[in-house]
Amino acid sequence: MAFNISRGRWAATMTLLSTLALTACGGGSTQPEPEETRAQDSRQFSPDPSRLPFSAVAGAPETDRWWGVLDGAGYRVEVPKNWNGMLVMYAHGYGGTGPTVNVSDPPIREHLIRNGYAWGASSFSKNYYDVRAGIEDTNGLALAFQRIAAQNGRTLAAPTKTYIVGTSMGGHIAAAAVDAETQETANNKVRYDGSVPMCGVLGDTELYNYFGASQIAAQQLAGMPVTTWPAANWAEQGPKVRSALFTTFPTATTPQGDQYKEIVKQLTGGERPMFNEGFAGSMNATVWGTFGRDGTINGILNREGYDTTGIVYQFDNDPALTATEQSFNQTAYRLRADPEANRLRRDGLRWFPKTNARINVPVVTIHTLGDVYVPFSMEQIYKRRAMAQGTDKWLVQRAIRGVSHCDFTVEEQASAFDAMALWDQKGVKPEGDEVLDRATVAHPHYGCKFSSRSRTPNACPAS
Repeated sequence: MAFNISRGRWAATMTLLSTLALTACGGGSTQPEPEETRAQDSRQFSPDPSRLPFSAVAGAPETDRWWGVLDGAGYRVEVPKNWNGMLVMYAHGYGGTGPTVNVSDPPIREHLIRNGYAWGASSFSKNYYDVRAGIEDTNGLALAFQRIAAQNGRTLAAPTKTYIVGTSMGGHIAAAAVDAETQETANNKVRYDGSVPMCGVLGDTELYNYFGASQIAAQQLAGMPVTTWPAANWAEQGPKVRSALFTTFPTATTPQGDQYKEIVKQLTGGERPMFNEGFAGSMNATVWGTFGRDGTINGILNREGYDTTGIVYQFDNDPALTATEQSFNQTAYRLRADPEANRLRRDGLRWFPKTNARINVPVVTIHTLGDVYVPFSMEQIYKRRAMAQGTDKWLVQRAIRGVSHCDFTVEEQASAFDAMALWDQKGVKPEGDEVLDRATVAHPHYGCKFSSRSRTPNACPAS
C-alpha cells in the first residue's frame, strides 16, 4: 500500500518511470534533471521514543491508544471503543529548529473522543517551518490508520469520514491539505472531507511579505531606510530603529511609532477590536524577531521568497491614499521574490505549499483579532482567494476576541469543529463573520458572536 513506500523510494520510482517514458517517446537515455536541494534537506531530526506514550483522559470514554514512529515521524493515535467510524487528523504548530520532533495532542482531544471520533497526530519528520513535511507526514499517518490498528490487535474498517484540523503552522497544513494543488502534487494523497484551520497561515508566503514590509516601514519611519536586503548591519541598526519608534518596547510608542503602529494595524487587518492589546503584547516582539533575515525562510527556500511589490502602506483605515501615504509608498524599498523560489516541483509539493482556496469541501476557520504575528489579514487574503476561485461557498470564517496568537478556548475550537462536521454530514452550513467589510470589522462588537462569553478582559461590550 502507499504508506509502505518511503519518500526516497517514491522519488526513485518516479524517476525510473520518467526515464522509461522518455525512452518510449524517443528520448533515448536522457534523464530528467534532478531537483535541487536546500538547507532544510540536509538537516537531521528524530522523535524521542520516551515522549510518545500518552495517558487516557480521566473520566472520558474508554479508548485504545497507540504510538510509534512512521517514516521518521512520531505519532499518536486514539480510537474510542465506541468509535463512530470517523477520523480526525491534527496538525500541530511550529516546532522550532531543534533536532527533536514532538507530537502534540489536539486541543479538542476530549471533545473528539467523547463524541466517538478517532484522532491521529504526527510529530512531522522535520522541524522548522516545513509545511511540506507536515502535510506528507499527516497524510501518511492517515493512510496508515487501519494498519496501525491491525498491528495493535484491533481490526477497523476504513474511516467513513476523514477530517483535518490544525493550529498556526498546522492551520496552514489543514488549509493546504484540502487544496486542489495539494491533491494533485502530494506524494501521500488523502481526500479529506472537511477542514478546520485555526489561527492559520492562510496567506502562505504573504505572511513573510508582511514581516518584510513591517521591517521596511519601521526603518523608513526611524530615518534609517532599507537600501540593501537583507540588512547586513541589522544587529547594529535594530536597537536604534526600535528606540526611534518606542519609548518602551513594545508597549509605548513615540510619534514616529504611532505611525508605525497604524501601518501595522492596516497590514494586519485594519481597524478592529483587540488590535491595541495585541500590538502592545509579546507577539509584536516576535514579529521583530524575524527582522534582519533573508527571504529563504530559514532555508526552506533557496532564493528570495519575500515580495512587497503588492504591499500598500496606509496610515489610517481609509483605503484612499493621502499625499503623505503616496509619498511613503513611492519611497519604500521593495522586495521582489525570485520566481523560482517557490515554484512547482517534480518530486511532490512545493517547498512552501500554497493555500490557493481551490477547495470543494467545508472549511471553517477561526482567528483571533489581536494577533499581529499570524494576523487576521490572513483570513482576508484567504477569503479574497476563495472569491476569485468561486469557492467561497465552501468557506466560513469566525473572528475570536483573543489578543495573542492561537488564544482560543476549547469551547471556541470545539464549536468550529462541530460546525464543520455538521455542515459535511448534514448539509447545514454554519454561520460565520464577514471579514472584508471595513466598517463591520471595525465595530466595537466585532467578534462577539463566536467568542466564549467567559473571556476576560476580552469579553464583548455590555450593549
